[in-house]
Amino acid sequence: MDYRSLLKNVEKTLSAIEGGDDVVSTVAAVGEAVVGNFRSELGIIGGRLYVRDDNDYVLKRGFGRSRKMPEGLTVPTTYGPIHRALDEGVVLADLKDPSVDRELEARLGVTRFAAVSFGDGAFILSFDVHPRVAADDLLVSLGIIRTVLDSKVRSERLESLLEEARRIQQSILPRSFPEVGDYEVWAISEPAEAVGGDFYDFIPLGPEGFGAAIADASGHGLLAALLVRDVYVGLRMGIGGDLKIARAIERLNRILNKSRLATKFVSLFYGEIEANGEVIYVNAGHPGPLHLHARTRSFSEMESTGMVLGPSPNAIYGRRAVKLEPGDLLLLYTDGIVEAHDHRGREFGLDRVRRILLDYRKRTSRETAEKILASVREFSSGRPAEDDRTVVVIRRTGKPRGTPAAAGGAPPPAATA
Repeated sequence: MDYRSLLKNVEKTLSAIEGGDDVVSTVAAVGEAVVGNFRSELGIIGGRLYVRDDNDYVLKRGFGRSRKMPEGLTVPTTYGPIHRALDEGVVLADLKDPSVDRELEARLGVTRFAAVSFGDGAFILSFDVHPRVAADDLLVSLGIIRTVLDSKVRSERLESLLEEARRIQQSILPRSFPEVGDYEVWAISEPAEAVGGDFYDFIPLGPEGFGAAIADASGHGLLAALLVRDVYVGLRMGIGGDLKIARAIERLNRILNKSRLATKFVSLFYGEIEANGEVIYVNAGHPGPLHLHARTRSFSEMESTGMVLGPSPNAIYGRRAVKLEPGDLLLLYTDGIVEAHDHRGREFGLDRVRRILLDYRKRTSRETAEKILASVREFSSGRPAEDDRTVVVIRRTGKPRGTPAAAGGAPPPAATA
């Protein structure tokens, strides 16, 4: 048998199968395809899909010419052929095999079958095979199918995890921006991969103020999304419980330190912004937000008041205050902005960010945020981002709400990518 040709045929068959609503649906589609496409080549007549449930395998689907059986039939993991399939990956058996339950196989209408385990034992595909097919050829061929099928299942599970991470991320990013006093707010987050570890949030503090947070969890994917979710919940619980902000951050740090994700860490900036321009903040190891003073066109950085969250349960966080005058601007950002590289290895850096803020000091917050992201992309020559990129622009316009220069409100879907 030409196994190279078989491998290509298997890969082509499985790659053409679109993922179902869940992994079981995808595996069922694979079973149908194997029975339909390899009947003549491997002598596969029909088959059944079993899914593990504790110490049993439950029949979920039949394929091809297999005898119709009601779903829900169970076979114990201790059943001889299944036990061997779990150990060896692929097993071929017939009614002469002493480990075979003849009564069970008679109910299924089977005289010779091959059991294939995959997905770390989560699934068993049992194929009814023609008695004249050579055992060696069949076992090698099914071993190839099992290898490719394992890859398909792992890929499907990864997509499921990524989709779950996307749902987590979308559920915590705010759906609207604060409308308090004469503030105009805009934010954009662009993950480097399908799911990132950046996060921003706005917490209502009544008609005269709001909280603004930005965080960067180490890593990407589902673990980063879960860590960010913990930050979101812990921060809102702390602030909602009327704790002073430094104490709220210290409690959040202890929660993260005790979690099962304690090997990760998070940088966080949180500030409470009053309508009169007063800002009280805590910076837990996050890149210092930039405060652009409109009158002097100078910048101040809101530096760290404590270490990143997670590594030490006893970390102490101080708080500081600044005043936003009419025309002033705050830029909150993650390090994916300033640490983006061009083709020569140079960083985008804070100087370029400052120049954009000066050039756009009379533009809207949305225009400013979009300009920063566009400039970083252009600087990187369109290469894939090395890290997540997030900006939050908070401008005190000095004008009554409702004028064109103070148009906040709901962000478009792209603003919460």
